[in-house]
Amino acid sequence: MKTKRNIEMLTLDQLKDRHIGKIGTPDRDKYEFDLKVEVLGEIIKSTRKERHLTQEQLGELIGVQKSQISKLERNTKNVTIETILKVFRALKTNIKFSIEMTEDNLEIA
Repeated sequence: MKTKRNIEMLTLDQLKDRHIGKIGTPDRDKYEFDLKVEVLGEIIKSTRKERHLTQEQLGELIGVQKSQISKLERNTKNVTIETILKVFRALKTNIKFSIEMTEDNLEIA
C-alpha cells in the first residue's frame, strides 16, 4: 500500500535560512564570504586558462610564485586586494568591487 507524502517546496534562500542561518548572522555571513572567495578563485582560473597561461606564467607576470597563484585559485583567503587587481590586470580583464559600509563592519562584494 502506497502512502502519499507531502513534499515541502523551498527556495534556495529559504533553505539557506533554515540550514545556515538568516542573512546577517555570523554563520550566514561566513558562508556568503566563503562562497564569494570560491567564485573569485574559479574566475581567475578559468580566465587564466582562456588566456592560455600556466600558473607559473601568470605568477611571473605579477611577480609572485606559482604557488601563490595556485593558492589564489584554490580559494585561499590570505590574499590582498592588490594581488587580485594585479592578477586581473595581467589577464587583461576588468574587475569591479562593491564596498558597503554597515554599522558593524565593512563588506566587500
